[in-house]
Formats: sequence, structure tokens, C-alpha cells
Amino acid sequence: MQQFDYLFGSSVLFSALVGLIGLLVGSFLNVVIYRLPVMMQLSWRKDCQDYLGLASEPLADEPFNLVLPLSRCPGCNTPIKPYQNIPVISYIFLRGKCAQCAKPISLRYPIIEAFTALTSFIIASHFGFTPQTGFALLLTWSLIALSFIDIDHQLLPDSITLPALWLGLFLSVFDFFTDSHDSIIGAIAGYLVLWSVFHLFKLLTGKEGMGYGDFKLLALFGAWLGWQFLPAIILLSSLVGAVVGIAMIVFSRHDRNTPIPFGPYLAAAGWIALIWGADINQLYLKMAGL
Repeated sequence: MQQFDYLFGSSVLFSALVGLIGLLVGSFLNVVIYRLPVMMQLSWRKDCQDYLGLASEPLADEPFNLVLPLSRCPGCNTPIKPYQNIPVISYIFLRGKCAQCAKPISLRYPIIEAFTALTSFIIASHFGFTPQTGFALLLTWSLIALSFIDIDHQLLPDSITLPALWLGLFLSVFDFFTDSHDSIIGAIAGYLVLWSVFHLFKLLTGKEGMGYGDFKLLALFGAWLGWQFLPAIILLSSLVGAVVGIAMIVFSRHDRNTPIPFGPYLAAAGWIALIWGADINQLYLKMAGL
């Protein structure tokens, strides 16, 4: 009992423990990032076949979800043993290659694991041993999954965004991050702001500048943090998105007509607002002379 009191009484040890948990969660997020879009595509295909009255494709020999099948090497299909699946450490031990066929393992896997650990550590350091830490961690992990899925597929799954949005509204009842009044207005305003930009841009150019998932993601932040933080989130995400987009066009010859996912920039700006939003707003008001 004394050990637990010491652990949770020490901010450094508590943050380190949460960072370690984040490392393990990061390994699971790699699974979510890869499998969830595939699961959605399979579901959409089945729905289309049912709607059109087409014969359904035969079921696979084994289920495909976030748990099954167990992790395998995409090259030789060899099951990955538990000791080969330790976050970051296994990658280093295996020298970034499959133990069976020596096919290179993507560096992105340990990067996501380490990044999840780092952001989890920051959350725990900021909020301490409070209920806010637990909920902020859930939001952080959701944002990481959303960001990388959007990078890969230009898709922000409702199965992640909407439950997080409803959770933010629910938490506002207990004044966790904001009150219900500001949360409800924030969710509505967050959606309508980008919805209005979308339709105005489409009216002027005839093109769609963003997806509906972006509307829901900003509504999510409005629900969690309140409407007061929306200007800072929009400004930060637009600024970073513009800088990265220009850099990609100039340095990597990215086709300007090829869409760039906006979700990761929104997610990053919203996460920054979660931690330092109050300070950013105060700085903005001070610079504006208000």
C-alpha cells in the first residue's frame, strides 16, 4: 500500500508509468490504424452487395477484426511471437527485420509506439493523478489513430470520432474540461464553421476542400474544450497545414491538385489546445490588446 502511495504521489513516477502504458497502447494503435479501414471497406462492400441484391462473397477462413487474426509478417505470413512484439524493443532487437524472412519492418510501427508513449507522458505530467488524465489519454490515443488513418486513407472513421464527441459532451455535465453550455455551443459551432467553409469553397471553386470527417473532428474539440478554443484550433491547424502543404509542393514536388488530409493538423492543434489552450488564448488576447 505504501508503494502505491509513493507511486501516485510522485508525479515523475506516475508520468513514467503512464508513458509505459502508452507504449503498449501504441502497439495496439498500429493494429487499429491498419485494420479498421480494411474492416470498414469489407462492411461497405457487403452493404453494397446486399443493397444491389448481388451474391455475397464467400466468407474468409478466419475472422478479420481488431483481435483476430493474430499479428503476422506480411511477407512470409509467419505468426509473430509475443517476445517479438514488444513495443520498440523488439524492433531494435530484430534490427527492423522479420526474424523468419528478413523482410524489413516499417519504421512507422516503433515511431507510433514511441510517439504514443511521449504524448501519454505529457498528458500525465500536465493533469497529474486526476480523472482528467484518464479521459485525456483516451482522447489522445483516439487522435493518434484518426491522424494516421487520415494520412493513409483520407478518412476519419465515425466509429472513433463520434463516440469521442459524445464522451466530450457527457464529461461537460461534470465540468471536467468545460461546462455543458460551452460544450454544446462548441460542438455546434465546430461543425458549422467548417461546414460553412466547405460549401463556400465549393461554391467558389466547384471543388470540395475537405471532408465531412473534418467537421465532426472540430465539433469533437468544441465539445471537449468549449467554443472559446475553436479560433485557436482553427488558426493553428490552418497555419501548420499551409506551411506543410507549401513545403511538400516546393521540396517534394507534391501535385497541388492532390488532396492533403487536414485531419492530422486539426488533431495536433486540438491536442495542443487541450494542454496549453488557456495560455494560447491569453497570449492571443494580450497581443490583440483585449
